Amino acid sequence: MKSASETRVVVRALVASLVLFAGANAFGADVLIRGAKVHTIGAQGTIANGDVLIHDDKIAAVGTGLTAPAGAAVIDAKGRVLTPGFFGGLSAIGLEEVQLEDSTVEEALDIKAPFHETQLRPEFDPTVAFNPRSSVVPVTRIEGVTWTVLAPGTPVFGGGNFVTGQGAAVTLDGRFDAELAGSRSLFVNLGADTFSISGGSLAAQLMLLDQAVREVRAPGAAGEHALLTPVGREALGRYVAGGRVVFHVDRAADIRQALAFAKRNRMKPVIAGGAEAWVVAADLARDKVPVILVALSDLPANFDRIGSRLDNAALLQKAGVTITFMLDDEPTHNARKLRQTAGIAVAYGLPFDAALAGLTANPAEIFGLGATRGRIARGQVADLVLWTGDPLEISTLADQVWIAGRPVEMRSRQTELRDRYLERVKQHQAR
Repeated sequence: MKSASETRVVVRALVASLVLFAGANAFGADVLIRGAKVHTIGAQGTIANGDVLIHDDKIAAVGTGLTAPAGAAVIDAKGRVLTPGFFGGLSAIGLEEVQLEDSTVEEALDIKAPFHETQLRPEFDPTVAFNPRSSVVPVTRIEGVTWTVLAPGTPVFGGGNFVTGQGAAVTLDGRFDAELAGSRSLFVNLGADTFSISGGSLAAQLMLLDQAVREVRAPGAAGEHALLTPVGREALGRYVAGGRVVFHVDRAADIRQALAFAKRNRMKPVIAGGAEAWVVAADLARDKVPVILVALSDLPANFDRIGSRLDNAALLQKAGVTITFMLDDEPTHNARKLRQTAGIAVAYGLPFDAALAGLTANPAEIFGLGATRGRIARGQVADLVLWTGDPLEISTLADQVWIAGRPVEMRSRQTELRDRYLERVKQHQAR
């Protein structure tokens, strides 16, 4: 019987041949992954000795004892865990290469103006600057992350606005046309983090938002003091008419105000951050408002987060709130660590299956992608990850990743640097 490391070598060799085949064809060969512990995150639950058949870019069948079609490649999973591809949170992957090098940071609109000249720019859309060839993309995807949501940000050194702009989900398979249809969202940062660029209080932020909505409904009414450009009115109008708006907000009282604002204006709200979301869990559950939470938030970094606690995810899930995860510490370059935060949430009471759903099916549903992504089911896009062990454990690695049925080459700048210098170490030791 082969050891785990020997099995990985065999799998990698087979997948390497599939990568070459896929490069010469519109899609890869049919692939049957046999004998895996399949977490479908769907109606079939967890299949202890399950098979998954990939045809072109889709999952063709899920079950046990599946027959491989003629010419299909068969990968023996040896009981290892198979999950859908993981969500990378709200990030700037492909928009930010080096955080402190301005020329490589493209997710924020840097406008510095005094408050009396404030103008909101909801039309700002950084997704057009997405670079699928960024070195951050392979670093992230070989760790099991197959898609992320590009979220517009606030400039590091001030400026910008609390209505940061629009964003969308993208696949991380390297294609240029990476945006996933139906995922477009507006992003608004409420609370103390953006007081300096929005009038100094939540009341000022809500006042500006209310004025912006009035301008959408009655163009020209604001005259020379308009907050929105004509294109801005058009952009915001799409969200006032029922679009998805992600409110980055932490304090419980502020969350309630965000929900009230969204309800008045027929928006579909999503709460991001949500340090004190557990306090208003009943309100969120009643209104079916999902939360993208920072599962590691347990200390009050500011006065909006006094009620931070590590069982936030468990309390929200128990109340019936749909949850997923995000990072607030370099979310772009650390996106691959998001699964570890889900593991922390499990340690503090969140059921394991709920944590996996929070990395897969839940974010897909939140961003309008549930019909095509987030589960292992027939007809879903074949975004899959074969793991060496429990995917929420820090010591576990992704053995192989597939995005839209294509095997990902499990290399990145980091692995290339590792191999380069390990070889030098070996040469030095051999002397």
